[in-house]
Amino acid sequence: MASVARSFTRIASHTAPRTASVRVTTTSNARRAFARQTFQSSSRRGYASGPGRASSSTLYILGALGLAGAGGAYFYFNNGSFITAKEGSSAETRGAFTPNKDDYQKVYYAIAQRLEEKDDYDDGSYGPVIVRLAWHCSGTYDKETGTGGSNGATMRFAPEGDHGANAGLKAARDFLEPIKQQFPWITYSDLWTLAGVCAIQEMQGPIVPWRPGRTDHDVSMCTPDGRLPDGSKEQSHLRAIFGRMGFDDREIVALSGAHALGRCHTDRSGFDGPWSFSPTVVSNDYFRLLLGEKWNFRKWDGPKQYQDVASKSLMMLPTDMALIKDKEFKKHVERYAKDDQAFFNEFRDVLVKLFELGVPFQSKPEDRMTLKPTTSD
Repeated sequence: MASVARSFTRIASHTAPRTASVRVTTTSNARRAFARQTFQSSSRRGYASGPGRASSSTLYILGALGLAGAGGAYFYFNNGSFITAKEGSSAETRGAFTPNKDDYQKVYYAIAQRLEEKDDYDDGSYGPVIVRLAWHCSGTYDKETGTGGSNGATMRFAPEGDHGANAGLKAARDFLEPIKQQFPWITYSDLWTLAGVCAIQEMQGPIVPWRPGRTDHDVSMCTPDGRLPDGSKEQSHLRAIFGRMGFDDREIVALSGAHALGRCHTDRSGFDGPWSFSPTVVSNDYFRLLLGEKWNFRKWDGPKQYQDVASKSLMMLPTDMALIKDKEFKKHVERYAKDDQAFFNEFRDVLVKLFELGVPFQSKPEDRMTLKPTTSD
């Protein structure tokens, strides 16, 4: 019933697989109006594998695992040999097989199913906060030092997980923990970015190519605070923060389009409210509202933010308004407001770039895979 109600809400706003077991062998209006009528109703899957007989080598591995637990290390059988893994490192999450696209598709479906079933979050969806997790774990990259980025998943640890910009993201990390337990072979770094892709696609966004290959790091690799955008700043701040990652003006504006999703909270950023009337649907509404609505400062006791004059229910941050104050930024805002497909195409490309910043892939860009959204079946 909750999913039906949420589907109706998403449609109206635009007018104003079962869990998989681990395999150990190898335009605009039409899209929005369709909304979530078929969201996962025909996409549930059941994968089953019967219990296999434990071999002597398997029992030996389990015994080693028990001893390792007592000694503070983890041992894995990998290509016929044991390896020692430091807690929190990438080896800790390395499995005994090489996953392929089908395996990652199963992870995708498990995330999508959980997104559908767990509707007890803002506006009935964890999707926006999952996108924020994927973005924040990637947006710490520094092109000058080569540090940060999605490789490492160091937000698992303090102090990075406690940085002000990451307030509230424990909800997203906790949401994904059952998926990690279900598929222990996937690294947190790959899981978080894959979940970001899943959330974007399940919220009617573009198909975002993705590839695995990230490793998990320990607490020593946590990035310093201050690498993520501060919503109270202006255009010079945006260029400094995104320029450090290697993004130009067009890419900065395209990434800002993610503000069509989700909302701010007074107990996190201090700001309050959603950017759009449909905060669980990817669209170009953020740009249309920036240009089409009249915005005044909100009169309240919180930090400086803007409020739409007409409904007094939407908000914009100073960094959002900077996009229409700066003529170089504004030309891209105007282009995306007029052409949602142009926005989708460039948003897709910049997400691929963001999620791959600083990752020492062994694969090539042409090895990226596209994972099917549940509504494509």
